[in-house]
Amino acid sequence: MPHNLAIQQDIFAANRATGHIGLTVAAIAGRTRRKLVHEDGSLRIRFPNAAPEALEAVMVNTGGGMTGGDRFAIEIALEAGASLIAGTAAAEKVYRSNGPAAEMTVQLDVAEGARLFWLPQETILFDKARLSRSIDVELAPGASLVMAEAVVLGRAAHGEAMEQGMLADRWRVRRGGRLVYADTARLDGAITEKLGQAAVTNGGIAFATVLCAPGAEQQLAAVRALDETFKGEVGISAWNGIAVARLCARDGATLRHDLIAVLATLGAQVPRLWLQ
Repeated sequence: MPHNLAIQQDIFAANRATGHIGLTVAAIAGRTRRKLVHEDGSLRIRFPNAAPEALEAVMVNTGGGMTGGDRFAIEIALEAGASLIAGTAAAEKVYRSNGPAAEMTVQLDVAEGARLFWLPQETILFDKARLSRSIDVELAPGASLVMAEAVVLGRAAHGEAMEQGMLADRWRVRRGGRLVYADTARLDGAITEKLGQAAVTNGGIAFATVLCAPGAEQQLAAVRALDETFKGEVGISAWNGIAVARLCARDGATLRHDLIAVLATLGAQVPRLWLQ
């Protein structure tokens, strides 16, 4: 490798943002309390104590967003009987990259009898943004989980579109060590052109996935009963003891309207910051 190129790469790497959150919570005397909290780089976590029986954790990216080459990692573990609502202070913004992708890895471990509500606000990708995200979840046989991830490609209200870029999103969920859900989605290249295809989003720029475990027919019936109230497209299916809802909308505001309705129906307490 040429010496000047190596120097440029070292300078680039040194100026990239990194962040790590490690959180372990435990049930103590009927309440969920922090057992271990680790913060590093530009990621922080705060605890506004939303409900007496559960702990609320709010993650903050002090860097104000992500861009190419940034690397973030979140590890959250719930011990037996604990209950946690985990969200973000604001929508995560991913800005344009001159080549490398921003990377986000999430590891969630939920022990027997514990309940996790993973409810971050939307991830917004700007034109020429590149994001690679990996989410791994380990559930004990008696654990429960409601998780939602929403993505908005550009800000329609500002006349912005994600014409080019890349999104790679990988989910793996295991219960008792057995894989029960695997999903990998990838958009690359001419994003706006691909979104216009009927088999992709038919012009919509906002979409979300909601996973509920355990999930069964009652969740399907409850969500489908709201069909006339949705402003975008919503579908839900159940298998392997989980229920998964897919949402697609023309913009972020429409998506959030439908997402809040779905989460409420699935018994999730939407973090207060969603409503401010």
